[in-house]
Parts: sequence; structure tokens; C-alpha cells
Amino acid sequence: MSDKTRQFDISNRNDEEIRRSILIIYNALKEKGYNPISQIVGYILSEDPTYITTHNNARNLMRRIDRFELLQILLRDYLRSGMDA
Repeated sequence: MSDKTRQFDISNRNDEEIRRSILIIYNALKEKGYNPISQIVGYILSEDPTYITTHNNARNLMRRIDRFELLQILLRDYLRSGMDA
């Protein structure tokens, strides 16, 4: 067992492309009457695509987004917004 800390790095995909896709997914879930935040969190935790509606191609869009990359973007933006307060 090593005391060395592992580094986790993922490829930097265009954040804006992911942001646009998430907004489409969010709106599609909302239009169908779901709680978009709960559904997206359910997908992130389970990787079960049935948490995401097929409405407006949302499920296919979500499947193209790497979950680890999405979490990295969400955490980075969350921490940035907290530092600006």
C-alpha cells in the first residue's frame, strides 16, 4: 500500500457544450413533469438512463456526457460560486 496520492484527471471537453446539453435535458425533464435535479442526480449516481426522459432526445444527450467530467464541472462551478459570495 502506498501513501502517494493518486491524481484523477479527465479530458477537458468543451464545458459550454456540456452546459447546453444539461440545459436541454433539464428543460425536457421539466416539460414532462419530472423534478429535473432529482432525475439528473439519480442518473449520475446510478448511470441508469431511464432516469432521463427520451423527450427532445434528452436521454441520448445525457449518455454522451461523461459522468466524471460532469461532476468535475459541477463541483468546480459550485466552489467558484461559493468563493464569489
